[in-house]
Amino acid sequence: MAGKGGLALKVLQWFNRGVQFGCTALVLALTSYFLATMADHHIKIPINLRAVEGISGIGVVYNILGLLLLCCLAGLAFTSFIAIFLDVCFIGAFIYVATVYKNGASTCKGSNVNTVFGTGNSAADVSAPKDGNVPLPTYKTACRMESAMLAVSIVAIVFFIFSALTEVLLARQRKKEKRFGPSPANNYTSGYGSRRRGLFGFRRNKGTTNTADALPMHTHPDQVRNSYNTEATRVGDAPAATYSKYGEAGYPSQGTYHA
Repeated sequence: MAGKGGLALKVLQWFNRGVQFGCTALVLALTSYFLATMADHHIKIPINLRAVEGISGIGVVYNILGLLLLCCLAGLAFTSFIAIFLDVCFIGAFIYVATVYKNGASTCKGSNVNTVFGTGNSAADVSAPKDGNVPLPTYKTACRMESAMLAVSIVAIVFFIFSALTEVLLARQRKKEKRFGPSPANNYTSGYGSRRRGLFGFRRNKGTTNTADALPMHTHPDQVRNSYNTEATRVGDAPAATYSKYGEAGYPSQGTYHA
């Protein structure tokens, strides 16, 4: 069951990383289009768009590495700590991305549509000081792109939270499998056996130790089978009867000859 539990957590983490990769890749692609359009038409590029470009690019690389390394490094203490730390960082980073594209939450119709290119009529093309090779979008199209990036940013935030929690479970699962390996409790299969626990999950018999250097138990008198004349040689027992120093009755003394 432990092996199946670890595999299920890995599949769940693959799903989380896959969704994150899709979200970060979409933000990277659309932001790159915005930057290329602005650079080609000599439109001033806001600093926050450059920041979003960097965040989404790093997010794509991070999720690709996470998908590739999940099969062999999942649950290790060091890698899990790094993954959880980066997931928390990306939660904050994509909150920032969502604030950059907050205009996507407004309507994309009318004469005053707010976009990263400025404000204008939804049906009109974005105005630029110079013509270029990259086609300019309409204000409506730019607004819808921002709406899409706002939505996937929120989805990415949720799944980065899920992946951080899943990474914690993977680390705990690997720790259990390492501590409790194959044993009679799990039919010598991979995983861990059950432990006796008391109230509130605390272990019982904490003082009991089982080390290889411990001396074996000595044999107790009640564990020994009596043999012939044991009562005469056993130490600490009172004699059952008084014996003659000349031997038992009916037997001649040694060394005496009787005619």
